[in-house]
Amino acid sequence: MRNEVELVLGQRKLLQQLIPGLMHAFIFWGFLVLFPTIVMAMIAAVDADAELPWLGHQTWFGWMVDLFVVLVLVGVVTAFVIRKAIRPARFEGSHRAEADFILFMIAGVVVTLLCWHAAAHAAGLNDHVGPLSDLLSRAFPSQGLAERVFVWAHLLFVFAFLRYLPHSMHLHIATAPINVWMARTRQPGRLEPLRFDVPEDQLRFGVATILDLTKKEVMDSFSCTECGRCQDACPAHATGKILSPKLLIMGVRDQVFAQDTGPIVGNGVPEQMIWDCVTCGACVEACPVSIEHIDHIVDLRRSRVMVDSQFPSEAEPMLRDVERSGNPWGKPQTERASWAESLGVRVLEPGDRPPEYLYWVGCAASFDERARTSAESTAKLLQRAGVDFAILGPREACTGDPARRMGNEYVFQAYAEQNVSTLNESGVTKIVASCPHCFNTLGNEYGDFGGNYEVLHHTELLAELVRDGKLRPKADAKPITYHDSCYLARHNDVRMEPRELVASVGRPVEMKRSGKQTFCCGAGGAHMWMEERGTQINVERAKEAVETGAETLAVACPFCTVMLDDGVRETGSELRVADVSTLLAESLE
Repeated sequence: MRNEVELVLGQRKLLQQLIPGLMHAFIFWGFLVLFPTIVMAMIAAVDADAELPWLGHQTWFGWMVDLFVVLVLVGVVTAFVIRKAIRPARFEGSHRAEADFILFMIAGVVVTLLCWHAAAHAAGLNDHVGPLSDLLSRAFPSQGLAERVFVWAHLLFVFAFLRYLPHSMHLHIATAPINVWMARTRQPGRLEPLRFDVPEDQLRFGVATILDLTKKEVMDSFSCTECGRCQDACPAHATGKILSPKLLIMGVRDQVFAQDTGPIVGNGVPEQMIWDCVTCGACVEACPVSIEHIDHIVDLRRSRVMVDSQFPSEAEPMLRDVERSGNPWGKPQTERASWAESLGVRVLEPGDRPPEYLYWVGCAASFDERARTSAESTAKLLQRAGVDFAILGPREACTGDPARRMGNEYVFQAYAEQNVSTLNESGVTKIVASCPHCFNTLGNEYGDFGGNYEVLHHTELLAELVRDGKLRPKADAKPITYHDSCYLARHNDVRMEPRELVASVGRPVEMKRSGKQTFCCGAGGAHMWMEERGTQINVERAKEAVETGAETLAVACPFCTVMLDDGVRETGSELRVADVSTLLAESLE
């Protein structure tokens, strides 16, 4: 219900862009207020002297009609100026001629409504009009002919618009409120699991054709307004990839409208489009009607991977290594805890007393040298604060996140069940994770497999320890800019704690895109192990960090550490990239 009030009635997401938002809000609110006039017109068409009970006799409503007719026309004119004069790139690929026709129809509805009210007032049939209708009535004769012409013209525009609506992009008028109601209420980082324990005729391996779409996915396709906000926000599109979340949803909708039961990928949606996605969620965050683009993309990937065995060749070694070695780096599991040997970190063995916190290190911090520093720093900080923690060491396996986002649900669920079994047998109730991808999977997705834990990101726990005085960093004046990880800030709304840590060790400097509007590092959706076409996303983000003039780029994700370090090197800058835990540990030293 809150989403209905905020997103549908309040137009919250649309109003994030003030002028286009007000334009749409004027039209939307106008039609809500003016809806009773359709009933009034139908009554008047039958009997010019009849009125809608009570409301038809309210002068204040006549004033409201005049006001919102003007606001709707202002919205229509603004929309024409935006589309024809400003022509923002987000409208590329949208049905522009159709949008123009719809704007013409909207204008026709409200102009004929105003003229009908004015003509009726001139003929003495309506004394409850607003000032604009009263002023305009002087241009009409006192005979009732003009009133008859405009009441029927108004109804013709209304009925023509309603007739056109089901086959147009403007179908979202009816479907968007339903789509917002159907939107997920759990964390946006969660993917709906496939069920493999059902009868064969009920098995679903993602989406190959429109027959495989879920009810929500069908409603998504009907609800697209073609506004292009998702396209504007998409880092893949911004760096020259073929992916446009808008065009992907439009492609699905076109096949649904045509009842084309052929494969979606290769027809409505180009093959490369589904592999360009980094699952950052910028499109979902930007969408004003709660379309869940990532679900569509992952479902299309699932079918291609599990049914057709088709996916980018460079992802094959990663999937093979996850399946065979328990991590995407293909390293032996026996090396997982090698970073912790010199630190005296307790490795939790079967039968041991469970710690207060299980530190989930993750594959990147276990096997990548640059990311490993964050694990070492986190462990030192937890030890210094006297936190009772342990790691699983070789018994910790990949959470399955990269395999799942790539589309291999089989492998993901195998590791989910294995890890949940290990954690439950060890008596673990609280987990702290350094990797936002592990944090998201453990906290939002393992619950579907019997793994219900209190999961914290390491920045949340460290910020708490600083607040409690168990860690006492010393801040200096060095400028630090912080990069929000998509899976931390956007998918899980962890934004303030990392900034608290940055402020405790230096002088924070924000990038232009931050918080839930952050720009991806380019590693999500298994892209850490994939080749990237066109401009590199990590380089684009690194340039933005360099522009702040900061000396240090703080991160809170091992993937971001690696990707942005590479990106900074490409720019030729000397900007240092470091995890917030490392900066905190250095401040204490």
